[in-house]
Amino acid sequence: MSTDKTSEDMTMQSTLNATLSATDMPVVEKQAAVEKQAAVEKQEYRDAMARLGSAVNIITTDGPGGRAGFTASAVCSVTDTPPTLLVCLNRSASVHSAFTQNQVLCVNTLADCHESLSNLFGGKTPMEQRFDAAEWARLATGSPILTDALVSFDCKVTQITRVGTHDILICEAVALRRNDDSHGLVYFDRRYHPLMRQIA
Repeated sequence: MSTDKTSEDMTMQSTLNATLSATDMPVVEKQAAVEKQAAVEKQEYRDAMARLGSAVNIITTDGPGGRAGFTASAVCSVTDTPPTLLVCLNRSASVHSAFTQNQVLCVNTLADCHESLSNLFGGKTPMEQRFDAAEWARLATGSPILTDALVSFDCKVTQITRVGTHDILICEAVALRRNDDSHGLVYFDRRYHPLMRQIA
C-alpha cells in the first residue's frame, strides 16, 4: 500500500514538473517554439486558400493618380456602422500608386456574365482597353461604376495598413448601386463558377 502511494506521488510530481517547465519557459523560447510549429510554406498556403470560395470583384479608381482597375477576390466586409469594407492590394502592382494617390475606389462585384472582363482586368492588358470592354458610370467619388455589376460599393479610403507584401485599404462606402436581377460569380479551386439567385 505504501509503495503504491509513493509511486502515485512520484507520477503526480513528474506531471507537475512537466507542466511547470512548460509554463516557466522564457517568453523568447515560447515564441520561437510557436513560430517553428506554425511555419506554413507559401505554396501550401496558396493551395489551401484556393479552397476558400469568394466573390469576384473589379476594383476601380479615378482621380489625380489616374484611372485604374484590377480584379480582386480579397475583399471583406468590416462593419456596417459606418459601412466599411477592406480591399487587399499588392504594393508591387502597377495600379498601386493610382489607388494610394486617389484615396477613392469602387468595389464592383461581378455578375455571372463577367468572367472575360475579370480576366481582362486581372491580366496585363493596357488600362484603356480594359475600360473600353464595358460600360461605366460614376456616383459620389468619381470612381468608375460598372453599370451591370451585381453590386457596386463607391468608397473613400479612410486608412491603409501595411501587412507583408500587401496594403489593406479600409474603405467607407459613401454610395451603393445594385442590380437585383443578376446572378453572381464566385472563384473556387482556381476556376469561375456561376452562383444562381433563388427566385421566390
